[in-house]
Amino acid sequence: MAEIELRDLAHRYAGAADWALRPLDLTLADGEIHALLGPSGCGKTTLLNLVSGLLSPTRGAVRLGDADVTALGPRERGVAQVFQFPVVYETMTVRGNLEFPLRNRGVPAAVRRRRAEDVAARLDLDALLDRSTRGLPADVRQRIALGRGLVREDVAAVLLDEPLTAVDPAARGALRDSLRAAHRRIASTLVYVTHDQGEALAIADRVVVMDHGRVVQQGTPRELLTRPADVFVARFLGSPGMNLLPGGVEAGAVRLGGDGRRVVGVRPEDVRFAPADGAEGVAADVEEVVDEGHRRLVLARIGDRRVVAAVPDPEPAPSPGACRVTFDAARAVEFVDGEAAS
Repeated sequence: MAEIELRDLAHRYAGAADWALRPLDLTLADGEIHALLGPSGCGKTTLLNLVSGLLSPTRGAVRLGDADVTALGPRERGVAQVFQFPVVYETMTVRGNLEFPLRNRGVPAAVRRRRAEDVAARLDLDALLDRSTRGLPADVRQRIALGRGLVREDVAAVLLDEPLTAVDPAARGALRDSLRAAHRRIASTLVYVTHDQGEALAIADRVVVMDHGRVVQQGTPRELLTRPADVFVARFLGSPGMNLLPGGVEAGAVRLGGDGRRVVGVRPEDVRFAPADGAEGVAADVEEVVDEGHRRLVLARIGDRRVVAAVPDPEPAPSPGACRVTFDAARAVEFVDGEAAS
């Protein structure tokens, strides 16, 4: 497997006025799962296709390990790509599909068989090895496509483009767990494109957040949630995202107000409520309480600003009406002109 290094990499499609991917420098460490996360059109699939060789960059370089592969095609780069809608050869059995990349490379039959059975066991396909692929459900077909990528020993990286989109929601969690288990055993470098933040945060060692063709922030899921680089990441990550209010952190407390250049971000989990007749916190009005089973989302208003709090079960949630709101200042993030303050 290999580290992926992108140097001054950028791409503009023919006839387009703007960059699909703005110039960037990015390193994806060897042996980790990296999620490329962002809204539709942010450039994540373009970036993936530049790594795979399906696209040639307008400028910059792609390096896999010690090799500059910018001028090489996908086959020469030694990468495997798994697409949103899996390609499965229905004239073959599951075993035949898994062995197919090895057969094309002239790998001996005994080695093909051993590698296919090993990968099948890791992806819970071993009971289906001799079954025809015709009529298999989407989640099984996606596991087969993934297995074809993992079965090769010469793969520098496995690239996955929205691999769970076509999978039944009930099966996504199990397939995600299978992928992480296979990664632990094979220690491959995986690059995983998704627009689903829950999926990215659950599966990745590191997440690359993208917006409008640029990388906004790269970090572990915890780093992104607790220390977002700007207000876009603060809003985009989390369910719901950070509350963003005019103010800052002063003397160990959140202070609201100011000229608007300075904003304080507080996760819904870090908002608490106090009695309306107390002196703690700031005056607010609870407008609605939404019961999600494992937690309640409390929608409140401070002046003309809405605040959302997440109250875990069985902690009591306030009733609609007047109250006071407090914030965990130690976990708050201050932004100046949209960027996280140092």
